[in-house]
Amino acid sequence: MSPAAPGLLASVTDLHEMELARAGGADIVDLKQPAFGALGAWSTQALTAAVMLWSAWGEQLGTAGRPALSATVGDQPMVPGLIRAAAERVSDTGVPLVKVGLFVSPHANECIEALAPLASRVRLIGVLFADEAPDFAVLAALGRAGFAGVMIDTADKKAGPLTAHLDPLTLGQFVAEARRHGLMTGLAGSLRLEDIPALVGVGADYLGFRGALCEGGRTGTLDPARLGQVHARLREPSDH
Repeated sequence: MSPAAPGLLASVTDLHEMELARAGGADIVDLKQPAFGALGAWSTQALTAAVMLWSAWGEQLGTAGRPALSATVGDQPMVPGLIRAAAERVSDTGVPLVKVGLFVSPHANECIEALAPLASRVRLIGVLFADEAPDFAVLAALGRAGFAGVMIDTADKKAGPLTAHLDPLTLGQFVAEARRHGLMTGLAGSLRLEDIPALVGVGADYLGFRGALCEGGRTGTLDPARLGQVHARLREPSDH
């Protein structure tokens, strides 16, 4: 995807919001429960229902006509066995893109290595956190382990948007380094409509949104009109 038109990742909390996100042009429908943390997870039962709906979209629209589907594994401690079990729980439901939070920890590389066997069966997306001074050296480990992609998000949603923690130049370096290791890239973290022009120029494959799409903030309800505004802004001609 060209830097002028990053894809839209829309985080949703239920099946109704899934349908709204699809209808509103989301490129990735991301299953997340914002009330349960930065990467709050759906239950296994709810994930299974979501995969059934996503499969039905494939039958109706063709696999190329439906958005991709991702889900988070929850805010897990950086313990290899626990983080792998959480990722396996999500992948076993049939979700094709599984997002795993990689909090700053001396055990980060061990956790990534523990996920390598799973990365051969499902597309894993590592999530780093801009407000935790992430070490981009971890990108090489993600590439070696077979991860499909990496995102930068924020852990503390009260500490401002992504752009308050990392400038476009640093984010551009993140994207370039991730691509060097064969990783798809995404940027998220309380992104606002006004953040889009600067971030489009960074060249990430996707920009992720929740609060900007909702009436009442990230724990509110998805609003098709707000989604439409974000979708349109992403596709405006870039000055970069």
